[in-house]
Parts: sequence; structure tokens; C-alpha cells
Amino acid sequence: MTKCIAFHSYKGGTGKSTISSNLSASLAKKGFTAVLLDVDVYAPSLQDYFQWEPKKSINDYLFENANVDEVIHDLSTLLNKFPSKNGEETNPSKGKLFVAFSSTSKDEIYKLDGAVRQEGSKIQLLRKFLMLREEIVSKYNADFIIIDTSPGIRYWSINSLAIADTILLSLKLDGIDLKGTRLLAKEIYESLTKLGTKSYLLLNRAAGYCLPPGQAGEKTSETQEIYSNIAGDQKTVISKLNADVGMDTILSIPCYCDIQFDSNEFLTALRYPNHPFAGNIDTLIEKLQEMKS
Repeated sequence: MTKCIAFHSYKGGTGKSTISSNLSASLAKKGFTAVLLDVDVYAPSLQDYFQWEPKKSINDYLFENANVDEVIHDLSTLLNKFPSKNGEETNPSKGKLFVAFSSTSKDEIYKLDGAVRQEGSKIQLLRKFLMLREEIVSKYNADFIIIDTSPGIRYWSINSLAIADTILLSLKLDGIDLKGTRLLAKEIYESLTKLGTKSYLLLNRAAGYCLPPGQAGEKTSETQEIYSNIAGDQKTVISKLNADVGMDTILSIPCYCDIQFDSNEFLTALRYPNHPFAGNIDTLIEKLQEMKS
């Protein structure tokens, strides 16, 4: 059975595109068929991530200018360019990585935004989006469909969440994200949970890996004290947030400043399979597999 997972966030910059890309590629590397959908239609980024210029996009499919085979791109050859984790057996010949991109054209974004303001067009677009999922399941025999959504409470965000069976809400533990997470839980996730959708918090760039030194290699008692206080406060904040929103934390990924500013961070888990970030992605896969079984 296909597992459909949507990555969502209250605001941008929480790392959902990086995590969803690494997760999709890692799943394929392990022998699964993963289909990654860029449904961040207002600020699509996966074309730049994968350095791919698609002739047809999800936008074309929604407006019936393309069929599903024209918008689903097979990027499985990427899997063979990277090493496997030490001692790990993979089956790259079996695994498949497919990606569907949203258009980066300003005119196409305006066209899609205008269509959702008309009730008839809105319903038709939703039907096409639901059909996209069904065609991916039937034609590509996907094990996982991974959706990178638009942040916040927007039409396409809600549509993306509505077709998912699992929602991972990516957030950083700053004041804006904490307030926004509570809002999303009340306004959106509560209704979807009643319909059977599972939702979890995914903490990203949390304290736990790097110290915040003024310069590389510099450690002082002051920076150590600040870091210890942040790490301690974080546990309290997470516990209270879980209770407030009624959502468990599926994973906490530390802030890896050694990869955060890497222009190719979207495939870090493949490029550096023994990095602790790759280990976190593996842990996430294990948890998702447990849900699947």
C-alpha cells in the first residue's frame, strides 16, 4: 500500500524541502519507489535543487495540458552517483526516484493563483490533484509519495494535506513557529485527524549538535552556558507543545551548520551517508515503515 506523506510548516525556512528531498532519495537508495511532488506552488525550489529543467510541470497536468507521464521525471540515475553507508546493503537497481516539479514561471503561478479564486475552477483543480495521486499509485506502483507543500494556511497547502495519510509539521523552536504550530493544529490538523490522518511534529535545526562559538573552534564558558540553557529549555518547550497541540514528535534533527549552508544540501544523506544527518533520515524512514506495516 502506498504511503502518502506531506511535509508542511507554518512559515518558510524550516527545512522541509531539504528533508523531503533527502528522504525521497534515501528511500529510493534503499530499494523503494519514491515519488516526490513539489507542491510549494508559490515558491517552487526543487528544480534548482535537482538542477532539472522539466518541459512539463504539475501546473500543466492540473490545467490538462499534460498527462501524468509527462510531469513525472525519473531521476533514479542520481542514486548510482553516491556511496552506500558503511556495511549497508542497498538495492539501487530496484529503487526508483521520481520527481514532479511545479512551474517557476511567474505567469503560471499567477494563473494557478487566479484559478483558485473561482469556485468552479477550484473544484476542477482539486479533482485533478486527487487524480494525480491515484495515477501515481496505479502507474508507478509507488511505495511512498512525498509532498513538499506551501507553508502556512493556503489553498494548495490544505489540498496537499487532504490527500496525505501522514503529515509531518516541520518547525524550528522559535517564537513564531511555536505560535504558528498551535494555530495550524487548531485550524487544520484537528479536522484532518478526525478523518484518520496522522500528524506529527518534526523538529529541525534543534539544539544538540554544534556549539555557537564566535569563531570556529572557539569555546568559552559563556557560550557553553548559553548552549546548555537552550538545550535544557528545549525539552520543556517540546513537552508543553506536544501537550498543547495533541501531536507527538516523530523526530528531532539537530542544527548541522556544516551542511546548512551547503548549496547541495538537498542530497546530503546520499553524498555523506555516514554523517549524523543521514542517520536521522534513516531513523525517520524506520519510523515511517513502522506506520506502514
